[in-house]
Amino acid sequence: MLRIAVPNKGSLSETAAEMLAEAGYAGRRDSKTLHVIDADNDVEFFFLRPRDIATYVASGALDVGITGRDLLRDVRQEDAREIESLGFARSTFRFAGPPGRYSTVEELNGVRVASAYPGLVDDFLRERGVEAVLVPLDGAVESAVRLGVADVIADVVETGTTLRQAGLEIFGPVIIESEAVLISRPGDADGTDTLLRRLRGVMVARQYVLLDYDLPEELVDQAVRISPGRESATISPLRDAGWVAVRVMIPRRGMNRVMDELYALGARAILVTAIHAARL
Repeated sequence: MLRIAVPNKGSLSETAAEMLAEAGYAGRRDSKTLHVIDADNDVEFFFLRPRDIATYVASGALDVGITGRDLLRDVRQEDAREIESLGFARSTFRFAGPPGRYSTVEELNGVRVASAYPGLVDDFLRERGVEAVLVPLDGAVESAVRLGVADVIADVVETGTTLRQAGLEIFGPVIIESEAVLISRPGDADGTDTLLRRLRGVMVARQYVLLDYDLPEELVDQAVRISPGRESATISPLRDAGWVAVRVMIPRRGMNRVMDELYALGARAILVTAIHAARL
């Protein structure tokens, strides 16, 4: 039975649970439940703190788990390896300090750097020959400079608005581009390949739609250039002479622009259908 670690709370939890449900696995009915057996799929779920998941997987106690790339790097569990990016909970980590005070990472030697991810930041700095004084914090990191706890912070950056409101300025390179990832213990546990195929199918279903339309046969080449599809388009003759039906898989993002261009070309009966599951 495949033993899977799932985040029990936080930004990773809800989407991870939704993906697993869409992949056909049983979920928990009560948010306080910490253990679920899905006998039909021969898997066992353990709901854990996201920060602890890499430790459990690296130890071999659990086979695979869903956590953040940032958390995996921060806890420094080398025996837990990332095997798939899951496409949600994306974030960017950057340094920030008082405006005009710092411009490069090399200036941080001996400087106090506050972060909720001290292991991740320390590794990043040491790789560049910089020895800073790490100040571990758990939340509200952007207040550390104003309150005199640190000189610089390393934190998640989205638009930068929160940092500017705290009187801070982003500087230096990106520390890490993070997102939710599937991690595995050393060796391949039975059932991991099936889990991977299912999760990839969910990601395809979320990113793509099926596009169907009718158009004059002589316009097919032009239409296929507008919407080539993930693979080759399916083209079928219609009862009306000189007309064909076309089906392609296209990215969900931008689908309305594609529909507009096809209509302008001469396509009609343009339909978009959501994909609920896929194996490619």
